Amino acid sequence: MRAVIAPTPGGIEALEVVDLPQPEPAPGEVLIRVTAAGVNRADLMQRKGLYPPPAGITDILGLEVSGDIVSVGEGVTDLPPGTHVAALLSGGGYAEYVAVPAGQVATVPLGISLVDAGGIMEVACTVWSNVFMMGKLQHGDTLLVHGGGSGIGTMAIQLGKAFGARVIVTVGSAEKAATCRELGADLTIDYKQEDFAAAMSEAGERADVILDIIGAKYLDANVSVLATAGRLIVIGMQGGVKAELNLGALLSKRAAVMATSLRARPSPEKSAIVSAMVAQVWPLISDGSVRPIIHATYPLEDVGLAHQVLEDSSHTGKVLLTP
Repeated sequence: MRAVIAPTPGGIEALEVVDLPQPEPAPGEVLIRVTAAGVNRADLMQRKGLYPPPAGITDILGLEVSGDIVSVGEGVTDLPPGTHVAALLSGGGYAEYVAVPAGQVATVPLGISLVDAGGIMEVACTVWSNVFMMGKLQHGDTLLVHGGGSGIGTMAIQLGKAFGARVIVTVGSAEKAATCRELGADLTIDYKQEDFAAAMSEAGERADVILDIIGAKYLDANVSVLATAGRLIVIGMQGGVKAELNLGALLSKRAAVMATSLRARPSPEKSAIVSAMVAQVWPLISDGSVRPIIHATYPLEDVGLAHQVLEDSSHTGKVLLTP
């Protein structure tokens, strides 16, 4: 099968489309013929050598796919061959076939195409596990999402609004701001034009939950805009890994700072997240309340172009690959 690896860490040129043996499903796994694979910033980090796969996981890039099941391993009885599914992976998605634990697989929700389904599992699980399971976002809360035009951002806006939250986002362009408002964002802040903390203060806004992809660069400002008992959840480090935390400010607000990673979690934890997310999010996709936002789809051979789009942050929503 064709697959994408980056045997030597580096830039776009490090990506190689190679021929590798087709995997076989182990007990408890299913083998998926990939229709589409989502491209995520974690893949760019892996290509650069900054985010290696967990021990025992393939070095083929890719953390989510859609496709149809072609065979199942011992013990799998509820996902027969031919079922159209979306899957959350620890790796292996940039390929024609991938084997994945059955608990990390879900049938594609009604109302979306099999191709578009390639861009829902990673973002939906990331948002659900962080904003709702850890952040405990409630009806009437205010959610601040950094990177509102990203795949995670566009999903977080929609889910936040679907569950009755006020949603504030930071974006990098007027076009992304317009899309975020169309998706339901109540306030958009162009971080290239103004300081988000100052803008929120001027508007009298405080955040009960913050979903942050920036990390160190935003730590102080994030804490400053937290509401009393607010929860800051850091899921990315685009702005660095080290910063000084004002514990006094955190203590005065009785607030919490949490940092999480989805990829490194053991399969039973991922399966529990998938199950909880599907129960809550799939009905919203099926009735049209929430939809995947797809920026562009590229053939597997153009994986370098797909990575460049994410490098440039020129996308709104998800970028997909089709083997």
